[in-house]
Amino acid sequence: MTTNRRSFLRNAGAGAAALSLSSVLPSVAAAAEPQAGQAINAGGRTATNYLPLPANHKREGWPIASELKSKRIKYDTPQNQISWAYMKEMRENNKTRKIYPVNPYVEVYTLRENAYELFSENCDGLGDFFMHLIVGPEKAMLIDCGYGLGDVKGLCDQLSGGKPLIVVNTHEHPDHAFGNCRFDKVYCHEYLAPYLAQQNAHMFDYLFDDYGDNIWLQFDKKDLPTFKKYEIAPVKDGAIFNLGPGYDIELVFTGGHSAGHAGFLDKRNRIFYSGDNICSDVSSCGSINVPGRGPHGEQTELKVYRDNMKRLVDRMDEYDYVCPNHFMTNLENSLMTNILEACDAVLANPEGYDYKVEKWNKGGAGSTIRYYKFIRGFSVIAYGYNKA
Repeated sequence: MTTNRRSFLRNAGAGAAALSLSSVLPSVAAAAEPQAGQAINAGGRTATNYLPLPANHKREGWPIASELKSKRIKYDTPQNQISWAYMKEMRENNKTRKIYPVNPYVEVYTLRENAYELFSENCDGLGDFFMHLIVGPEKAMLIDCGYGLGDVKGLCDQLSGGKPLIVVNTHEHPDHAFGNCRFDKVYCHEYLAPYLAQQNAHMFDYLFDDYGDNIWLQFDKKDLPTFKKYEIAPVKDGAIFNLGPGYDIELVFTGGHSAGHAGFLDKRNRIFYSGDNICSDVSSCGSINVPGRGPHGEQTELKVYRDNMKRLVDRMDEYDYVCPNHFMTNLENSLMTNILEACDAVLANPEGYDYKVEKWNKGGAGSTIRYYKFIRGFSVIAYGYNKA
C-alpha cells in the first residue's frame, strides 16, 4: 500500500517535517541553458550526468550536476530560488567536495579543519540534507544519520581515522534519524526518545510504490539499512559530550520543529548545529496554539521555540556560526536576533502574517492553512494557528 510521508509522520506522532541557510558564496555568471548529458565543470572535475531539464523548469531551478550513486526522480516540493542557487553553487564548484568509495551516496565537504558536512539526497522528495561529523582529539561525533543509505559508519571511520564515534540526533524525522539502526547506540534529548522507539522494520516502505519501485529518489534498495533495535540513550538539556581534552559539545534543547528537537553547540569551533528549526527555505518551528500529537506535544508550540531562541541569543558570545541541516549553512550568529524578532512578532499578532497557503486535504476532509512571517534578511517562519 502506498503511503506518503505526511501520513507516515502523522501516524508516527511526528510533527510536519520542514526544511532549513550558510554564508554567502561568490556569485557566478549565468550560463547558457545546459543540455542533458552535457559535460560541465563540477568542483574541478568533469561531470557528464546532468539530468534533463524538468518539464516545469520555469518554476524550478536548473538541474544540479551530481556524481552520487543516487539519482533524483522528482521533488515533492520545489525549493526557493535562493536555497537552490546555494546548493547548485556548492555542489558544482566547492573545491573541498569529495565522494569516497566507501559511501557513494554522500558528498563530503570540509567545514572546518576537523568538521565535515556530509551531504545526501533526500530519499522522499523533500529537501536534501546534511549530516555533520566533528572529529575531536580522542572521539568523533556524528550529528544525525540520514536514512543510513550506504555505509555511513564506514565513511565516518575513514574521516576520523577510526576514532570512537558518538552518534546523536537533533530530531526523529526520517531524513535525520532512520539511519540510527546502522549504529548500536544513539543519544538524544529525553523528549525525543519515545519517537525514536517507534521506528520499525516497515518504516522505509513509504519510499516505494505498490510495485516496489522508488518514488522520489533512485537508489539500490540493498543499500538501505536493515532495521535492528539499537540503544536509545536519552539525556537532559545541557548534557555535555566530551571528545577529548578541552573539547566539549553541549546538547541544547529547542523544541518547536518537533517535541524533542535539540541543537548541538561545538564550543571549540564556536558553531551551533541547529537542526531543522532554522532553514533558508522555510523555518518550520512551531504552532501558536495547536500542540503536536504524541508525547510532550506542547513542546512543539512556537512559544517554546521562542523562549529557547532567546536563550541562544543570550549565549551568542559562545558561538559565531550556525549550521542548519538543510540548504544554506555556516550562517553568522547575528541571524539569531532576527529569528527571535520574527517569533515575537508572530506571538504578538498571529494574524499579522505576510502570506498564507491553504492546501485541501485528501478525501474531502477540509483544508489545512499554514501562515508565513518573513525573518528579516533571511527566510520565513511557517506556523499553524487555530483561530477558534
